[in-house]
Amino acid sequence: MAFLARRRALRPSEEYRVPTNEEWEEFLGHFERRKVSIGACGRAFGTPCIHEHACVRCPMLWPDPDRRDRLVEIRDNLIVRIAEAEREGWLGEVEGLKVSLAGAKEKLAQLDRRTSGRTSVDLGIPTTARPDPFPEQPEPSERS
Repeated sequence: MAFLARRRALRPSEEYRVPTNEEWEEFLGHFERRKVSIGACGRAFGTPCIHEHACVRCPMLWPDPDRRDRLVEIRDNLIVRIAEAEREGWLGEVEGLKVSLAGAKEKLAQLDRRTSGRTSVDLGIPTTARPDPFPEQPEPSERS
């Protein structure tokens, strides 16, 4: 508790006021506006999107396992678009699409890592390691 008191003493007191209704609505709306077709954006409140909403490229996108099919569809579409861009000689387009494809593949791998191996493990009942209050003593005839 003393730690919190010290930390709060370092912060400006105006940060500890009750927010206005507008501020509270803006804060709650922040999370609603972070929902995208394949998951949710985890960037901090009040920060702009540096990826210009190319979410599949962003490390802050938290993909939704229920939207895996949509992510597969995006990946497959990117593969088709890369082939078209290569065929047409749109080299700048190819590079950008490849970055997005790598992002889509990474998001799928991320989903697979999160959803694979979800099994419970029996850790047993914890015990405390206490010294034995009655350690075995050697028999008097064994003492030298």
